[in-house]
Amino acid sequence: MTIGDITSLLRGGILQVLLMASPLLFTALIVGLVVAILQATTSIQEQTLTFVPKVIAILLVLAFLGGWMFSSLGDYTVRLFRMIPSMVR
Repeated sequence: MTIGDITSLLRGGILQVLLMASPLLFTALIVGLVVAILQATTSIQEQTLTFVPKVIAILLVLAFLGGWMFSSLGDYTVRLFRMIPSMVR
């Protein structure tokens, strides 16, 4: 196993983490921004007000994209397992 192979493995792992986390993080960012704007316009400064909408939005995104996330992660895992024989040599 060469340095290039290790770099490729690390790059693939980081890319997979970004692909899995980015829809959830982007949703939380957008919902948090909308709630913050609503809080600023109504002068309601409750810190826990953003929590419930973020959780609901993240659960909805997981419901819609969960199948794609699991299949993508499964494909990545199968690729890693198929690489094991070449790593042993």
